[in-house]
Amino acid sequence: MTVDLFTPLSTIDWTDLPAVAAASRTVLDALDQDRSDLQKLVDGAVSDPDLTRLHEHYDILDKIVIHDDPTGWRLRLHVFLPGYFDRPHTHRWDYVSRLLDGSYQHTLYGTADQFGDSDDLSGIDPRALIARMVRTESSGSTYALHHSMIHSVVAADWTTTLIVRGPAVTDRFVVSDRENATVWWQYGAVREDPAAQAAKRMSAAQVTASVQGLHDRGIFG
Repeated sequence: MTVDLFTPLSTIDWTDLPAVAAASRTVLDALDQDRSDLQKLVDGAVSDPDLTRLHEHYDILDKIVIHDDPTGWRLRLHVFLPGYFDRPHTHRWDYVSRLLDGSYQHTLYGTADQFGDSDDLSGIDPRALIARMVRTESSGSTYALHHSMIHSVVAADWTTTLIVRGPAVTDRFVVSDRENATVWWQYGAVREDPAAQAAKRMSAAQVTASVQGLHDRGIFG
């Protein structure tokens, strides 16, 4: 089932966001409607050594990779832990998100050209960012976001999303802190210190606990 389901995403033009959104929605619809298939993918990801090295745990977010495609796209489950919020930021890749459970406030600020492309972003004041759209994403919501979009999220406890993450198109992305008036570049794993990579990699116990929490909250039906 998954081979046929995933094939369109492995052959798509990832620069065509409407096409990406349509193809991704097919995958997300199928796995949202048949949670038993989603559970099989998650169960497989727990025991697959190539995937377990990609799972990440932060103090307020778990990321479980359930498919890592040779063409560069990934399918991930995100679990937003109590207290989750993030700073206005961009991404290294386009993505399409489906909320399986919970909700979050989603704020869009426009595109990253507001920050420019200089290696040194210290002269930029993120407090000048203006919210261009504020909306609530709730269970069943689906949206596609271009990697250049500046956005932020404040999530209800245990909100769970299924993400189609496209191939990386840049090696860095912008993060800003409006409270401290700072902006900086953050880089992908290939440029991270090994210690930083190890610090966020989920342990077997953390993966087990995260997946058990999905079962306990009825994510798989």
